[in-house]
Amino acid sequence: MPVHARRLIRKMRGGAQAHLVECDDGNHYVVKFTNNPQHRRILVNEWMSAWFLDYLRISAPPAEAVEVDAAFLDAHEEACFRLGAQRREIEPGWHFGSRYPGHPERLAVYDFLPDQLLDKVANLRDMVGVLVFDKWMGNADARQAIFFRARLKEWLPVEGEHPLKVGFVAQMIDHGYVFNGPEWSFADGRAQGFYFRRQVYRGVRRMEDFEPWLGRIVNFPEEVADRAWKQMPPGWMKGEEEEFEKLLRRLMRRRERVPELLREAAEARPGPFPDWGRS
Repeated sequence: MPVHARRLIRKMRGGAQAHLVECDDGNHYVVKFTNNPQHRRILVNEWMSAWFLDYLRISAPPAEAVEVDAAFLDAHEEACFRLGAQRREIEPGWHFGSRYPGHPERLAVYDFLPDQLLDKVANLRDMVGVLVFDKWMGNADARQAIFFRARLKEWLPVEGEHPLKVGFVAQMIDHGYVFNGPEWSFADGRAQGFYFRRQVYRGVRRMEDFEPWLGRIVNFPEEVADRAWKQMPPGWMKGEEEEFEKLLRRLMRRRERVPELLREAAEARPGPFPDWGRS
């Protein structure tokens, strides 16, 4: 179902200068625009990541193509890019939307939790899963995540869990720099893709601790990438379809390299995994 921007809430931090927008489906979206300061390719990277993470069952916001029309931009003069003292207009059209986990005036969303709360995040193991994803996808950025309190049954369905139990949930965000950002390449640095708090990797002692995500990626079906590409707004490519197809072929060949990339990262010094090698 098409989603249309209706009200600007606020601008977000970050190099892409995304905006938080209320849409006509009743949800709020962090919207990255086609002519953002980083590059149009950032939208393609975000779109493909959202589909892949959904298949891998790693917690991340759902993605939608959000239409921002001229009427919206006329009604919200503050919707624009700022490059120093220069103002740049947002182009009307279809843009990338990452769904906000609730109403921004009623749900507190954090990008940092103190140690004692971070350890209590219900799906903290997803940090290990998304590291496997980031190594495969060549994420040139550090891992970004948000946290919020919610009824766990609504976000992380577990059989037998009490429907009223509340806890912290993590969602993985900001995937514009997979494929090395606008370069559409793979720059494999050992330190790339890690979350800056190493405690999230406690319990990772051996290669088996990257499962089930490592197996899912090594055997990742090409049809998932095909479906994601077919659902993408065609204007995001602008004649780069052939180059992107080559990139996807390289990505599929990389599946078998992911265990090697993880081993190299694990054996780096200082080690990123506090428990690596312990029995």
